[in-house]
Amino acid sequence: MISYERMFIYKHCRCRSISKQEDILLVAAENTLKLLAVPARVRLLLLLSRGAHCVCDLMTHTKMSQTLVSHHLADLMSGGLVTNKRNGKYIDYSLTARGKRIILLIRTIT
Repeated sequence: MISYERMFIYKHCRCRSISKQEDILLVAAENTLKLLAVPARVRLLLLLSRGAHCVCDLMTHTKMSQTLVSHHLADLMSGGLVTNKRNGKYIDYSLTARGKRIILLIRTIT
């Protein structure tokens, strides 16, 4: 009879462990997918793909509160998908190049 521990030992496995670079890519993909797992954030990205918007415009289009929109935008900015630019007393948010690629991927897979 084979012991339980020996059942999970594969002596003839030819695959190698993932490299350090692949591990970094894996972590980046995981973080991006966590951001996109929230439908409200994807909705904001889709709105920003049409052009730059201020928080008050995004509130109107999404029916979310100002604090919730700002919270999601901060998360998207920390993920490198959104950037901001001051325009008078307003701050306009727009997609970064990475954010545009993510939107292209979303449109491709749907």
